Amino acid sequence: MDIDIYEDFEEIHVKDVYIVDVFSDPTPVVLLENLKGEMLPIYIGHLEALSIGNVLKNISPPRPMAHDLMVNIFDRLDIKIEGVLIDDKVDKVYYARLLVKKDNSIMQFDARPSDCIALALRVGAPIRIRKRVLECSEIEMSRLEGARVINIFG
Repeated sequence: MDIDIYEDFEEIHVKDVYIVDVFSDPTPVVLLENLKGEMLPIYIGHLEALSIGNVLKNISPPRPMAHDLMVNIFDRLDIKIEGVLIDDKVDKVYYARLLVKKDNSIMQFDARPSDCIALALRVGAPIRIRKRVLECSEIEMSRLEGARVINIFG
């Protein structure tokens, strides 16, 4: 894979996972942050929030969750998770690609950002976002103003 695929991307980190109470409708959010402190909330499902939160808090469930299972399968098949590219937003929906390496071949798979993030965190792979997608974050952050934020893991 050519290195310039990352040219208009920047690395971003997971700040935390929250439940945001907007108009009495509790919704999980994963909050991403770049090195300049710019943040991007992505609304995710409850199971994905639990999966991401488990990794962030070093919690191991008694049985493997779906993302743990995928990582175990990849390990056995000698497939390495190279990283995540969050590369588009259309009609309030974010799009991402999971990059995996098998032998000397890098493959890209369309996936939900929450699943990509959950997998990347488990193996320490980089999460990158297209710069123009991050620039939309100011609008998304303003939607959280006045919302009640509950950290689901204390």
